[in-house]
Amino acid sequence: MIVLGIETSCDETAAAVVDDGRQVRAEVVLSQLDQHRPFGGIVPEIAARSHLDHLDGLIAEAMRRAALRFSDLDGIAATGGPGLIGGVMVGVTMAKAIAAVAERPFIAVNHLEGHALTARLTDDVAFPFLLLLISGGHCQLLIVEDVGRYKRLGTTVDDAAGEAFDKGAKLLSLGYPGGPAIERAAAGGDAARFALPRPMVGRPEPDFSFSGLKTALRQRVAELGALAPQDRADLAAALQSAIADCLADRTERAIAIARAHRPDLQALVVAGGVAANGFIRGRLQQIGAAADLRLVVPPARLCTDNATMIAWAGIERLRRGYVDGLDFAPRPRWPLDPAAPRAIGAGVKA
Repeated sequence: MIVLGIETSCDETAAAVVDDGRQVRAEVVLSQLDQHRPFGGIVPEIAARSHLDHLDGLIAEAMRRAALRFSDLDGIAATGGPGLIGGVMVGVTMAKAIAAVAERPFIAVNHLEGHALTARLTDDVAFPFLLLLISGGHCQLLIVEDVGRYKRLGTTVDDAAGEAFDKGAKLLSLGYPGGPAIERAAAGGDAARFALPRPMVGRPEPDFSFSGLKTALRQRVAELGALAPQDRADLAAALQSAIADCLADRTERAIAIARAHRPDLQALVVAGGVAANGFIRGRLQQIGAAADLRLVVPPARLCTDNATMIAWAGIERLRRGYVDGLDFAPRPRWPLDPAAPRAIGAGVKA
């Protein structure tokens, strides 16, 4: 079984060809970082236009590298949401057109499910497992019971961890994207110099909050005035340490809850762009080891947005007969667990 995957939900335009033998036959990613960097964040209109300009060429290149024709495919998968709706529409429309012309199934993939199932591509992780999904737009803890079956245990009540990194880097004038910039600066910093809060730590429900942490950082920056290089390094280290503490505490709580539901839980999977942070991975490794859970973190290139995970999720869904009609409507919001209550105060990232 061979599937073409298309990803256009945010600021990466990507296409990949994957087969059910877990072989990535081709993957192509075009980053828009240089286009958005002057604005310190992603501009939706610029992102959508870039997807429109480049997607057809990237798909052609992926098919060329895979040495396949569209008629050789078993399905065409595209991110159907959640994400910036303009970009999602570009990818879905392209996938539908290819599916219609090649007379192949179209699979609309939930972007979050793509992240969730990546560990099954890279490490053949068995169901069920606990997923910590941490990115610029999402921060959730879920039990992954099977393809299409998720139980959300916790989510952010305001901002995501990745957004806290981005806003923190902007406050410290460290550049964009914020996650790698904070990690680089923190390597030379003293996390103990500045006291920053750990929102939600110790609460019984494994939810997250990072808005207050960003506010506290802004206050420290205002108190210092002009920042010396060491000030930036120490503040970056303090911010990274606070985020890691929050993620570790909330994950530890979620493990206890998850095991009450699924005693057969064997793995903790961490996915999303923030999973590329080595300091955070180290903290989560400790949490997993203490709970006798295998920690699985996909390679960095598969933690950020990519089409390989969309193609693989398409294979997982196609195996089970989950296909979509050409009348599928792109979704700016698409929860993995529709039955989960919306966290109090949660924004679009919940």
